Amino acid sequence: MLCHAPDAEAFAAALWEAFGHFAHFAMWQWQKADRPVIAAFSVAGVPFEVFGQALPVERQHGWRHFAVEARLLRLGGAGLREAVMAARRAGAKTEPAFAEVLGLEGDAYQAMLDLGEKNDTGLVEVLKRRGSPGG
Repeated sequence: MLCHAPDAEAFAAALWEAFGHFAHFAMWQWQKADRPVIAAFSVAGVPFEVFGQALPVERQHGWRHFAVEARLLRLGGAGLREAVMAARRAGAKTEPAFAEVLGLEGDAYQAMLDLGEKNDTGLVEVLKRRGSPGG
């Protein structure tokens, strides 16, 4: 879950109060300038992660990753989805799974942000060039 959290200390306190009793609860704060706060926990065996940052959600990297992933899945179809899910089942997180399937080099998270700057025609070209399912 992505949250707009302009006050990191208040956000961390709210996370601790709301989710601190769940299994595997852990919380940390990045040392970046805006100091995002992340909490992870499990509910009925399902893992959750809550990410709070002072930026509005639509400007956060996590949202931008989600947006380009949704566009790629729409353009790449079922073949791309299955290939990404196979990489996920093999243990890859989402962004590295997309990068692996698309043959992207370097930092998977940055590569996905870079793809997000492309229009749909540009994304289709990436799908075709990489020979990925659906491309």
